[in-house]
Amino acid sequence: MTKADSIISKYIDSFILPSPPLSPLWNKESILCDKSPKWNYIDNCMITALLMLYDISGDKRLADYSIRFIDSYVSEDGSIPTMNFADYNLDNINGGKNLFRLWELTGEERYRLGFEKLWYEQLVRHPRLSCGSFWHKAIYQDQIWLDGAYMVLPFMAEYAKLHHMRGVTEDVQRQFTDMMKIMRDPVTGLYYHGYDDTNSMCWADRITGLSPEFWLRSNGWLCAALADTCEIVTDSSAMRKQLASLLHDMSAFCTDDGMLLQLPARKELAGNYPETSGTLLFAYAAMKAARLGICGEDIRSAGEKAFNTVTEKYIDNSGETPVLRNICLMGGLGGDAGRDGSAEYYLSEKVVENDGKGIAPYIMVYTETKKTQ
Repeated sequence: MTKADSIISKYIDSFILPSPPLSPLWNKESILCDKSPKWNYIDNCMITALLMLYDISGDKRLADYSIRFIDSYVSEDGSIPTMNFADYNLDNINGGKNLFRLWELTGEERYRLGFEKLWYEQLVRHPRLSCGSFWHKAIYQDQIWLDGAYMVLPFMAEYAKLHHMRGVTEDVQRQFTDMMKIMRDPVTGLYYHGYDDTNSMCWADRITGLSPEFWLRSNGWLCAALADTCEIVTDSSAMRKQLASLLHDMSAFCTDDGMLLQLPARKELAGNYPETSGTLLFAYAAMKAARLGICGEDIRSAGEKAFNTVTEKYIDNSGETPVLRNICLMGGLGGDAGRDGSAEYYLSEKVVENDGKGIAPYIMVYTETKKTQ
């Protein structure tokens, strides 16, 4: 058994499966901020990872736990009582991917009704910018955040595939293209975290509307979104090209041991640190892209190197439960005091251990390593 095998086994047995669905041990935001149980993207990232692991292992405990977890939030009629569609929050769509998968596994109507409600009750009505891309949330009007790509676009692609809706597939492609045209820096190839169509937010450049920095995890979310969508929409040369370009450009900012920094392009900054969740999202996308024939051996190797370094240097596996370190707890723009998009802001955000935003991508990369063996 490799160290990675041991880590995964311990996480499942001592940390994930014992977690109560309404108070999971991995949701550090809910724990630290004393939040009430609520449908959220972090928990659904973990369930996505568990279902990926189930697909390669056949461990029925993972499927059973995923069903029990989702059933704690989704009623038999497909409604999600702790979610408000009027929030128009793209984060809330992320769990729709799990509803698709559980419907495929079980045939239970609650899951089909659930993803149909996400589509008709939110996405059909979701506000859009002038370019046609979704607002990130109702409280963030006229704004694109990279994070939203992962939360909504693979779901839309899956929905379009199920219902043979070519126009929706084209909408997905257009939104990815908008991000590239508006938010990609032509010098580094990295993407700015946010864009404000009104150029009026405290963090937005008054000419471009862009936030000032490249935040690692947001670029990681975009990588993973493109990789997952390319697996669904197999004939999209534009998305494949965009993913290959982003992975190549991100790989240029890897440190000697394969890690990426919280602010990848600012190696000179004191306090800038190797951040594990974003590095793992890059590694996941890199290895999946190589498996799908989108990238070559160099990118696959970069992903594998990053995963191995996280395994060896950033996970303490000496106890009953592994401890994954160097996870940025959260990152955003506006809304709260100090979220001005500056380098100082991103480096001031709390760094935590064993948060789902790090563990879930670790499991996702692990599944990719197994698919290539």
